[in-house]
Amino acid sequence: MRDQSQFVSLYQLVPNEIHQYKGIVQLLLHFRWKWICLMIFDDDGGELFLKNLLPMLSQNGICPAFIARISVLVFFKDYANAQIKWHKILLDILKSEANTIVVHGETRTMLSLMIVLNAGDSKNEKLFGKVWIMAAQLDFAALVLHKDLDIEIFHGALAFTPHSHEIPGFQPFLQSLNPHLAKRDGFIQTFWEQAFGCSLLNSDTEGNIQSSCTGKERLESLPGPFFEISMTGHSYSIYNAVYALANSIHIIDSSVSALRKTFAGRRIEDGILQPWQVMPLSLCNPICPPGCHKKKKEEKPFCCYDCVPCPEGKVSPQTDVDSCNTCQEDHYPNKEQNQCIPKVFSFLSYEEPLGMGLAISASFFFSITVWILWIFIKYRNTPIVKANNRSLTYTLLVFLLLCFLSSLLFIGQPQNLTCLFRQMAFGIIFSVAVSCVLAKNVTVIVAFLATQPGSGMRKWMGKKLANAIILCCSSIQAGICLIWLATSPPFPDLDMHSMAEEIVLECNEGWAALFYCVLGYMGFLAFVSFLVAFQARTLPDSFNEAKFITFSMLAFCSVWLSFIPTYLSTKGKYMVTVEIFSILASSIGLLACIFFPKCYIILLRPELNILKKNKEKKNHQSFRNLTS
Repeated sequence: MRDQSQFVSLYQLVPNEIHQYKGIVQLLLHFRWKWICLMIFDDDGGELFLKNLLPMLSQNGICPAFIARISVLVFFKDYANAQIKWHKILLDILKSEANTIVVHGETRTMLSLMIVLNAGDSKNEKLFGKVWIMAAQLDFAALVLHKDLDIEIFHGALAFTPHSHEIPGFQPFLQSLNPHLAKRDGFIQTFWEQAFGCSLLNSDTEGNIQSSCTGKERLESLPGPFFEISMTGHSYSIYNAVYALANSIHIIDSSVSALRKTFAGRRIEDGILQPWQVMPLSLCNPICPPGCHKKKKEEKPFCCYDCVPCPEGKVSPQTDVDSCNTCQEDHYPNKEQNQCIPKVFSFLSYEEPLGMGLAISASFFFSITVWILWIFIKYRNTPIVKANNRSLTYTLLVFLLLCFLSSLLFIGQPQNLTCLFRQMAFGIIFSVAVSCVLAKNVTVIVAFLATQPGSGMRKWMGKKLANAIILCCSSIQAGICLIWLATSPPFPDLDMHSMAEEIVLECNEGWAALFYCVLGYMGFLAFVSFLVAFQARTLPDSFNEAKFITFSMLAFCSVWLSFIPTYLSTKGKYMVTVEIFSILASSIGLLACIFFPKCYIILLRPELNILKKNKEKKNHQSFRNLTS
């Protein structure tokens, strides 16, 4: 019966019993119960239970003390003989040292066994030391004849139960039951009288019961063993059976109705559902559903074929198609591959959390830079500000402000102007900022060399050297950008292929080689600045910032070295995100490494912002004169 290929129409309403056998064995092993009693019905079901369970018990070292076979009670006249046999079984249980009893049987006959357990001297105290394990076939809540029985004998029993699930509307239905509103339902009225020990006005049992039923009695107040308010496993199986049968009849009736419309003039009697009234199929194989295409079977006639799922990226919206079709460029297949869905436009916007977070970060560090610039202007006459070339410091801070602002050009829907200028602005602004750092280092080294006796470096001193370095280095980057604009400038573009479900609105960089030239030149400037700062880190000056510039260039180079592989491995709006993050990270690195230590001294350690010795003061004065 479990072979679905042989019993296609079989709908199994109860779980496979092999799971119950395994569960019983695992339960016995868990509690280390190795010496047990088995009680089964003396029928085919009981023998099948033994046939499957005994080998599993043996494999796990569990032994049955004895096996009790209970006679199946069919007629009431057999009750007396059955009762004698049951008493003998109970005596065997009492004498046995096995304290675990596995029971497999049918609910109605087990109810009679419970009557025996409650009768006379069979309620032996020794029975209260036994553990009963009930199979899933037993459901005492399924019967209503045992309300007055004492089930304390089964207190602590362990029971397996079929899977159950609450049915929507079932609990409100039970709570709304009223025997006075169900006059045509004799079952409800009879049950109500027996359950609550009352009498309905029109009931024949009125003389036997003292009180009258008000209809306000609550089913949930009944004891659980007598009436289970929740959906039991057996009740759920019955519900599934009725539902499956009703659904099948509905489908048959629907198919008959369809045939009645198709074959006009053919008489089909309502209420008579015969198998031959359903349209028969005569095909070599089932019809291929949408999402599949036909593939001819080898060594078979052409009308025999296999149904093969469509290849990735293709669809078949109809049945029995010979081949799948490719969606339009602005559409993509759904998961079932039976229809094409329009792609959505995608770009990094200010409305989404990622774009909003980057914009807020840029604005925050822009404000921090403005605050630092204000500090340096306010404390411009202090030694630490004077010693590090104020004009270069102001220029560097202004271009760091522009660096943070330039990142905002990458957020939002790409337009002609933003695509045209965002990479150019980013390249030139960063080149000026790095050139300022380079000019700071070169100026410090030249100023130190100029203080040596007989040095000819004094003619290179002054603001002209710093301005020349900035102008020269920035002009080269500006020239690269002009060539880029003149030959193959960036432009807005639609990327249909990078993302399966999105159309990416992006800026096509045009000649990509020039974009990497801009990055390469900027990296070259940063590397040169790092080397110069590394050489100047040991110069004897109290406010020498070369070591801080060294760290800032290390951070700068690390960010942009990791940018290239990350940029090439991402797609869509995440490419733009990577570039914005690199711009912000490198700008923050310059700001933090170069200016945070100075702000710390200016604001929190002002005692360090003084010249302690006249000699040192004299050296600093001459050094500032050379660098200014």
